[in-house]
Amino acid sequence: MRGVEYSGLTAVDGPIVVVRRSENSFYDEVVYVRDKNGEKKTGRIIDLNETAAVVQIFGSTTGLDLDSTTVEFLEEPLELRVGRGLLGRIFNGLGEPIDGYPEIISSRKVNVNGNPINPYARVYPRDFIQTGISSIDGMNTLIRGQKLPIFSGNGLPHNKLAAQIIRQAKLLNSDEEFVMVFAGMGIKYDVAQFFKNTFEESGVLSKVVMFQSLADAPSIERIITPRCALTAAEYLAFECNMHVLVVMTDMTNYCEALREISTTRGEVPGRKGYPGYLYSNLAELYERAGKIQGSTGSITQIPILTMPNDDISHPIPDLTGYITEGQIVLDREMSQKGMYPPVSGLPSLSRLMKDGIGAGMTREDHASVSSQLFASYSKVKSIRNLASIIGEEELSSLDRLYLKFGNELESKFFTQGEYEDRSIDETLDLGWKLLSILPVDELYRIKTDLIEKYLPKEKEAE
Repeated sequence: MRGVEYSGLTAVDGPIVVVRRSENSFYDEVVYVRDKNGEKKTGRIIDLNETAAVVQIFGSTTGLDLDSTTVEFLEEPLELRVGRGLLGRIFNGLGEPIDGYPEIISSRKVNVNGNPINPYARVYPRDFIQTGISSIDGMNTLIRGQKLPIFSGNGLPHNKLAAQIIRQAKLLNSDEEFVMVFAGMGIKYDVAQFFKNTFEESGVLSKVVMFQSLADAPSIERIITPRCALTAAEYLAFECNMHVLVVMTDMTNYCEALREISTTRGEVPGRKGYPGYLYSNLAELYERAGKIQGSTGSITQIPILTMPNDDISHPIPDLTGYITEGQIVLDREMSQKGMYPPVSGLPSLSRLMKDGIGAGMTREDHASVSSQLFASYSKVKSIRNLASIIGEEELSSLDRLYLKFGNELESKFFTQGEYEDRSIDETLDLGWKLLSILPVDELYRIKTDLIEKYLPKEKEAE
């Protein structure tokens, strides 16, 4: 019963306390734990049996003893107060304001645990989002309602890329604007300040909701942070009919927190020590993106994860790739060459791209240009490997043209300024200009009528 405090704990183990179960306790219920001095700590029930409840404390358990500690069951899950006042605000990982202003004025509170979107209620994503970044717009197009993660590594500029996408993202042929929801899990203070300063300088902070769980925050808070962010996004998208772009960084920190909590609970570990339910837990988050019938709003997700040791087969990127609709992979070698953004041409993929491009959406030649750029760049990689063995001087004249094409593609198409915003027409025209380096009979993935219409008449000088 809410308001009734039960005295005594059964056990304390790190951030985990075991208490006698009240009659109406349920999974994910919020609990107040007070020490002998009356200091209140908030927790959440993470396991139950017939007689006991296991509670994860949001913070330190220092000062709790078995006899004098009291427990109050609130008989409600963790909830977030929602309203249009969320925009322009900064919260901690539990949805509490940390920007110096009071809670938003709203009587509406929503369970942060939420639910994945019912597949029957989904509307298939087809609307092209222009990010202004050629390597994404031209070859790995982002579609409204899509889940497109960024696979990165420590030290790579994934934060700069995410901030650029947030600044520049727009719907083509529409005046509707995006609002942003940012969730930072286990991030450093300087990363949090980078995003805040970027939003302020670009004038978009009034359209951003920020949730920050810094590196020194408890592990359990990192588990709650993306759920609070997605709850806010669902309210803005499906009740306020806004287009919401959700950026979550770093999903690796989220998974590490899951592993830490799983180990504390004594669960049987899976691959590399992560819990066996890692896949379903990630799916709970990723599947809260999309478009639904009856609402003109949408949620587009860009989760960011740093691959441990740049290993794309690691369980976190591996499982994320199964759930999401593609990935943007950042390449360390390209970054070391000074290229920005270092989007790797071949491993990157957008599975929904084919349904959001073409005549009436981007341009009639988009699919053909993208396919030809992929095919030609793949051949460049093979020729570079051959040149490393036999030497470039032994290559044929056609092979040397491909090498020139690859260098130009990387320096002019993949590389652009951090504040350079290219339209889709500029991106496609640049793609045609680069393809003109190659002989026309090598453009076998493009129809003749498109070649005659778009290929520059003046070929690139060899």
